[in-house]
Amino acid sequence: MRFQDKVAIITGGANGIGQAVVELFAREGARVAIWDLAEAAGQDLAAEISAAGGEALFRQVDVTRSDEVDAAVEELIAEWGQIDILVNNAGILRDGQLVKVKDGELQKRMSDEMFDSVIEVNLRGVFICTRAVTPQMINQNSGVILNASSVVGLYGNFGQTNYVATKAGVIGMTKVWARELGRYGIRVNAVTPGFISTEMVMAMPDKILDGMRQRTPLGRLGQPKDIADAYAFLASEQASFITGAVLQVDGGIVVGT
Repeated sequence: MRFQDKVAIITGGANGIGQAVVELFAREGARVAIWDLAEAAGQDLAAEISAAGGEALFRQVDVTRSDEVDAAVEELIAEWGQIDILVNNAGILRDGQLVKVKDGELQKRMSDEMFDSVIEVNLRGVFICTRAVTPQMINQNSGVILNASSVVGLYGNFGQTNYVATKAGVIGMTKVWARELGRYGIRVNAVTPGFISTEMVMAMPDKILDGMRQRTPLGRLGQPKDIADAYAFLASEQASFITGAVLQVDGGIVVGT
């Protein structure tokens, strides 16, 4: 019960990796706030945790809206009186090449909307949520902020200009915040998952999935639990002297072209 008497916020917590984090933190004793746009899935997950004897609440929050995030933070403090852990997990994909040329002719290019929408959720959303919870953590003189980056934020990836920009940016913000907030007892770290077998990934063609496995030295895709375990370690007292770190949880993946 590493998180007994702790309060954790998990953004994008209704499905996939976020759901695995919510379930693990709840089993470890945390009171968990699930923030997501997927209302039905989020409500169901909160009900399941409560039925199993844990404490969870769901709030439909758009992490790109500072007013919604600030209101959700105020509500949570009023409900549970503290915020100990924030896992910035919410993210989206809008893949496409910067430009696509065939026979010397421009066929397609990444649109402003494709770029901006990913920046809004994956980068600005992390900024907004972290800014919102930090004053409470400073008042407590303690807290843990965990940011979802990606292995592609370290090495790049074909067709992901927008996504890679956000995940590299998250690493940069993590290091800045570790410097700024350490004096208040707040630790800030990032996790860079490799290929993880979420529902979205497993819907891809078998040929692509086989390629992912072949490029991973451990020979398999990661499980959402693998990432949840990494977050749980970094959020726990076992990692009390770790801040500003980027933990790769990727099976030793080699990202090629």
